[in-house]
Amino acid sequence: MTESTQTRTIHVGHSPDSDDAFMFHALANDKLDTGNLRFVHELQDIETLNRRALNGELEVSAVSIHAYAYLADRYALLSSGSSMGDGYGPRLVSKEPLGRADLKGKKIAVPGKRTTAFLTLKLYEPEAETVVVPFDEIMEYVEGGGADVGLVIHEGQLTHEGEGFHLVGDLGVWWQEDTGLPLPLGGNVVRRDLGDETVREVARYVKESIRYALDHREEALAYALGYARDLPPDLADRFVSMYVNEWTVDYGETGRRAVRTLLERGHEAGIIPHRVEVEFVG
Repeated sequence: MTESTQTRTIHVGHSPDSDDAFMFHALANDKLDTGNLRFVHELQDIETLNRRALNGELEVSAVSIHAYAYLADRYALLSSGSSMGDGYGPRLVSKEPLGRADLKGKKIAVPGKRTTAFLTLKLYEPEAETVVVPFDEIMEYVEGGGADVGLVIHEGQLTHEGEGFHLVGDLGVWWQEDTGLPLPLGGNVVRRDLGDETVREVARYVKESIRYALDHREEALAYALGYARDLPPDLADRFVSMYVNEWTVDYGETGRRAVRTLLERGHEAGIIPHRVEVEFVG
């Protein structure tokens, strides 16, 4: 068997969330002919995936755009697979009514220091005092008094009010008002050492998977509901729509500018220690 026809395993890391499940439904459930590439999915929270990508463990992975600043030498950013906050994003919530001016001196539970949520928070309030808590435990942690404010991502953006939390601020709203751009939260990366041909194949299949989900919405959403953390179907559908859409098919020029602007601002603020050259493939 020649090298070109041997089966090659591609490990894909992504979050066990409804939006990622929706996006990767076609690849995870053999809806696509992927030739000699076999995709094996590994589901972990985004901060764990960020750390694994820093070690180059996975051929393909969902990562935070903030984390990409530390991965660009080893990984390229796929043009498909972005999670874009278009006028919405990570939310700061608290048990007592608070405003932006009240954040100084308050302890804020965050989902990880390589997350885009953390980077955006530090741009929003540079003096924020933070403690890292698993993303799906943040509201419980604030409820128990471990922190004054929680920075919620994923489904918590839609459920916090029903759980008795007050909105302090939406970082996606702030970012768009400040820059005129959507907030690029996450993306998919591919390891450069796979070689140009395999990188292009991976880029094509990831894009096809996203297109399949959007074209077979009911089927993909039914699969994604298994990862929706008991969200009712209408809220799960709304959440998926927020983060898997035409931005996800391709960043476009505006999305690419948003990524570069975020990372440049992170560098200018001293949060990211170096300038980042962003390469999109696919």
